[in-house]
Amino acid sequence: MDDLTLFQFELCPYCHKVRAGLELKGLPYRKVEVNPMSKKELPTLPAGAPKKVPVLRSAGETVADSTVILAYLESHFPGKMSFTPEDEAAQKLGAEIEEWVDTELTFALPTVIYGTWGEAVKAAQVTARTSNFGFVQNLGVRVGGSLIMHQVSKRMLKKRGKTDGHRWVQENMDQLEKWLGEGQFLTGSQLSMGDVAMHGALTCVRDFPVFGEIMRRPRVAAWFERVQALREANRAS
Repeated sequence: MDDLTLFQFELCPYCHKVRAGLELKGLPYRKVEVNPMSKKELPTLPAGAPKKVPVLRSAGETVADSTVILAYLESHFPGKMSFTPEDEAAQKLGAEIEEWVDTELTFALPTVIYGTWGEAVKAAQVTARTSNFGFVQNLGVRVGGSLIMHQVSKRMLKKRGKTDGHRWVQENMDQLEKWLGEGQFLTGSQLSMGDVAMHGALTCVRDFPVFGEIMRRPRVAAWFERVQALREANRAS
């Protein structure tokens, strides 16, 4: 088994997307929490790769970008659970959903994690609980990082023409339900890249009130628990 190391930040939906893929594949991995301000924990990155999480180290290779990482897992660990449905139309839809998660949902979610000062404080508590930083470094992330992200979330709402992050997320869930329909998964009866991306992104907000709002939708909740059960059944011990 390859020695897999994921460089991540706990409140990064793209990182949770990769974690969903790793767990569904049953691959053991080590997490390295990256300071979102200094990013000094990151390894040397491939030429042209942006200095941001997630980054995966595998057998001496460094892979950046959540979509590229999932594709890497699918191609390098084919004997494990597949994210590629047999039906070509389902494959295409799964890729489209994954891209939508990356360009829509992952921009909406920070507005309900850092949107108000109360939410920003909650985010700081999650960061403190999950990080392995020293006292001074942790304090800087909790105070400085939350302040920066609170301002970023306000700018994101304005840029997208939105005024309420929670309403924006619920609009996203309307779209999820349309894709889901009466199916087991987002593209039908088989797991797809779309399911991996969506489940990972939503897992990012499990510690926040918006997750309870999302889970009040029966079909969404049933789908979430279905994928969660697969993650737990396959997760490496």
